Amino acid sequence: MKKKMLWLPMLLSIASMPALADNNLIEAQLAKMQIKAESIQPTPIVGLNAVLSEKGIFYITDDGKYLTAGPIYNINGDEPVSIANKVIMKKIDSLKNEMIVYKAPNERHVITVFTDISCPYCQKFHKEVPELNKNGITVRYLAFPRNGITNNVVSKEMNAVWCSGFPNKSLDSAFKGDNIIAIDECKKININEHFKVGTMMGIKGTPAIVLPNATIYGGYISANNLVELLDKKEK
Repeated sequence: MKKKMLWLPMLLSIASMPALADNNLIEAQLAKMQIKAESIQPTPIVGLNAVLSEKGIFYITDDGKYLTAGPIYNINGDEPVSIANKVIMKKIDSLKNEMIVYKAPNERHVITVFTDISCPYCQKFHKEVPELNKNGITVRYLAFPRNGITNNVVSKEMNAVWCSGFPNKSLDSAFKGDNIIAIDECKKININEHFKVGTMMGIKGTPAIVLPNATIYGGYISANNLVELLDKKEK
């Protein structure tokens, strides 16, 4: 009897452990909703997974029975943080070799900005990049043509900027209003993927500023306000 009792706590412990998600089952369930998962990753909420798809971010239970859309935030700290932040940043960082980067000499923060060269507020934001760099903020740009990527002159012009041998110089020129010769997609860079990732993040306009914790701010923010915001989050 004593030997059997020794096994009881272990059996109870095993029984109480959460079941691991079955990705094949989840994918089959998602297919019923015409959702194709790019990635399925666990969240800090036990039994809930974040699904990254072309239609956006969804959340589904391990058993595939329950699905929801829309952001879910951890509000335990001073600022609400999306529980899918790691999923978001992992996808963004997968494009790091395709970013146009303005690196701060004394880097303290890194932000990623989805931009459009025809967007007035993007042009206004870009003028403040030197000030951001001076304050230790590195700016990484991804392309997000607001009107889409199909048969779009701006999209082709942005493709030319990103495919340039001197992309930073070309982007500076584009934001100054210099003429950019539109080209079809080149093999070096595929801004279609930038647009696709932005759409997954729920981005609809530019500039869209992604902070290190994956918080997304849509619209123009002055350099001073952005520095203050980032420093506040660091404390």
